[in-house]
Amino acid sequence: MRSIGQRLLRSASLPASGRVLDAGCGSGQTMTWLADLLPRWERVGVDVASEAVASARSIGEAVIEASVLSLPFDSASFDLVITLDVLQHLPLDGGDAAALAEMRRVSRPGGTLLIRTNAQSFPRVSEDRASLYRRYDPEPLRRVIEDAGFRILRLGRANSILGLAEIPRELRARRKDAGSYHGLLSAPRAPRRIDRIKRRVIEAEGALLSRGLRLPFGRTLFALCRAA
Repeated sequence: MRSIGQRLLRSASLPASGRVLDAGCGSGQTMTWLADLLPRWERVGVDVASEAVASARSIGEAVIEASVLSLPFDSASFDLVITLDVLQHLPLDGGDAAALAEMRRVSRPGGTLLIRTNAQSFPRVSEDRASLYRRYDPEPLRRVIEDAGFRILRLGRANSILGLAEIPRELRARRKDAGSYHGLLSAPRAPRRIDRIKRRVIEAEGALLSRGLRLPFGRTLFALCRAA
């Protein structure tokens, strides 16, 4: 997934230096990735979870405990905003619109926004208010992004072929639990040959997405946007 993000950011023709916000940074792994990708950029992160903030700070990242619904920064103060796997977990009564409006507020004119979020696939799921969880179709996501004041450069699906393997698991989970959120946790393990094949599949999807080609299905949505 990071390889897709890297392709999209490279296609955005970012300047050699600037200021980047990781909105919903978790424990800081994406910020360390950004340090390698954009070494001359100043990095700032926010997350609502105090444990995640402490973890990110422990590896030397500049992180503030705050919500993406009310970002503690001046207007027009970032050249790039990244938000990965955050929108789908915001309050369902307009939380995504509020967060995107905040991201637009702190973005400089012409600044870049990179979004990754969950996509509706098969089986389709309804919004889960108990878990604050949603999945997006491309056009509703496009509308909420554009309504916030961003122009979309790229919007498309990924995790298509590999996502097919999730269908049996989700169908089994649906039979056991009426809720729509069935998270999946994975344990770290040594790379295997099959993992290298999976990586190449994802990278191929990223190459198509960065060229503006749209896959017909997939469990992840990426959006590369420009602040209007």
